[in-house]
Amino acid sequence: MEKIIIATRASALALWQAYHIKTRIETGFVGVTVELNEITSTGDKILDKPLALIGGKGHFTKELEDEMLAGNAHLAVHSLKDVPTYIPEGLELCAITTRQDQSDVLLSHTYENLDALPKGAVVGTTSLRRRMQLLERRPDLQVKELRGNVNTRLRKLKEGEYDAIILAYIGLFRLDLLKEIPYVEKLDFIPPMGQAALGIEIISSNDRVRQIAMSLNDEASFLCTKLERDFVSKIGAGCSAPVAVNAVIEGQQMRIKAMLGYPDGTHIMQEELTSSIERCEHLGKDLADIMIEKGALDILSEAEAIAFKDQMPQRL
Repeated sequence: MEKIIIATRASALALWQAYHIKTRIETGFVGVTVELNEITSTGDKILDKPLALIGGKGHFTKELEDEMLAGNAHLAVHSLKDVPTYIPEGLELCAITTRQDQSDVLLSHTYENLDALPKGAVVGTTSLRRRMQLLERRPDLQVKELRGNVNTRLRKLKEGEYDAIILAYIGLFRLDLLKEIPYVEKLDFIPPMGQAALGIEIISSNDRVRQIAMSLNDEASFLCTKLERDFVSKIGAGCSAPVAVNAVIEGQQMRIKAMLGYPDGTHIMQEELTSSIERCEHLGKDLADIMIEKGALDILSEAEAIAFKDQMPQRL
């Protein structure tokens, strides 16, 4: 019997994702059994600081990568939005699962939707990207940091710490938690790179694991997310920066749009490009070049400086 070990975070959503991949592998490859190596990541341990102050979402992936490099796992399953564009030597992000609903959702026990929130209402989010887009539309709202796993965040909402919170729809859907929330509104925010897709990271030298991982790959999702990751890499934005980017296939065309600005919803820059799918290879980098020429790097530099001006980033 052939055994494959998956490195995964130990949160409920991460385990759902890992078990989903385990089932797909064992169904597709007779004679292969899959075990999980559960890791509590630094990003899951430190809950009293904003993610941007502890190095961004890369802290959700580093320990899993370390386990692979140490020979304790053959592959890792990540929420692709948490995976930095830099992949350590010896590892490879080789497969992307079919992307599902990328929406952000506003959740509340009191208010029906974003427009119904009263002036000064407290909205919880960890994301500078969501904060930027929320405050662009409703600068009168108060945004409060929201950390913890999905269930912890929902409990804080229910207990009244927030008038509303914003989360990714897909995580709530996968864990069947939407039915517990009285009011759910899908927002037309631009998502982050890779939202609602799983990234399968492997040890580059293991051809058998690559074969197994590639059976999980969706070509359209791989292409779209590659362009998004190209954009983020070229513009030099970390996973937690106030940057939104989304590539979609529309018929025979590829369209990519991006937005960045200050976390307070000001100094917004938004651009998009379209090309044929056959000629879209450099579309993400081309969009980044256009925005850089218009001053995107200065905006991002200032955005980082003002995001948490009363706190200093913790280097871990």
